[in-house]
Amino acid sequence: MNEQDAATAPADDARYMQLALSLGRRGLGHTWPNPAVGAVIVKDGVIVGRGWTQDGGRPHAEVEALRRAKKAAQGATIYVTLEPCSHHGKTPPCADAIIRAGITRVVSALEDPNPEVAGQGHERLRGKGIAVDIGLCAGEARRDHAGHIARVTQARPHVTLKLAISADGKVGLAGRKPAAISGEAARARVFMMRSAYDAILVGVGTVLSDNPQLTCRLPGLFERSPVRVVLDARLSVPLSLSVVSTVRETPTWVFCSTRASPVAEEILQQKGCKVFRVEEANGKLDLAQVLQTLAGEGITRLMVEGGPTVAASFVSAGLVDEAVLVRGEKTIGTDGIDPLQGMALTALTEALRPSGSEKVGADVFETYERE
Repeated sequence: MNEQDAATAPADDARYMQLALSLGRRGLGHTWPNPAVGAVIVKDGVIVGRGWTQDGGRPHAEVEALRRAKKAAQGATIYVTLEPCSHHGKTPPCADAIIRAGITRVVSALEDPNPEVAGQGHERLRGKGIAVDIGLCAGEARRDHAGHIARVTQARPHVTLKLAISADGKVGLAGRKPAAISGEAARARVFMMRSAYDAILVGVGTVLSDNPQLTCRLPGLFERSPVRVVLDARLSVPLSLSVVSTVRETPTWVFCSTRASPVAEEILQQKGCKVFRVEEANGKLDLAQVLQTLAGEGITRLMVEGGPTVAASFVSAGLVDEAVLVRGEKTIGTDGIDPLQGMALTALTEALRPSGSEKVGADVFETYERE
């Protein structure tokens, strides 16, 4: 099957794949280093099994769906948002589980770009006489699996930059003092966004000025807070601030220069932080190396919430895949801080394409993504 969207696919196939995509999104932010896959098993027009990748990446979605379907999987169709794996990792191949269960048709949204899979799962299924259709809702699946795709093809996470911007285009008060730009509804939405990312990154300047918690402070979501990543070249973050003092509740990883104090590193490690040393480029930490290290640790989806300096560094390096601008209704004044240090906001918005706009309370969320 060529790439096909839900509007042009057979109605039943499209409906079941949309359900599989929805199920897969439950795992976003919590299955790394594995992709957050969804699967639906249907027999004679009845859904007999549903599954999604579980926290930590195992069991896989297909195995979960087959477990629920049990013997009803015999002669059924499985809809899956990413090619079933064909290699032995920490668990046996999902393709083999599908074959053993007696599934007769597989509808797969995407071929997995992971070199260990890369079409081999689909071929194994076809080799056993199973009908395989590929490409239904591929566009949506590609967006959902953007983190996995970036990690296996570019050796870095998918990067989303989030900026809260006042009505007059500022992100903070003069002197780098924080300002309340968005309302309660928008803040709740941001907490929900965080819960779908593996890690959230800020610079030490934001830590020093705001003392942020960088967690998901909504009922039932705190334990789904992402790993906190701090760029701190000189390891100057005070131990009393939240990202260090609460490290036993929510992990904190600190990136520093290769020249940073070994004593400061040891102290942070004793507190429970993980410390990574990277090279500097033009007097700043090498962001490409930071992202490569994060990918090596299994991070697939990174949300950048740093201040103007960090945001501008990511933009100028061409490392922003997606942007979310939270436009507030309040004004700050001409002496406020611009969103991107040393560059116009258009450097970001014109490098990406607008992909949506939504009013949340009194604020507006604008989204942009790569072509």
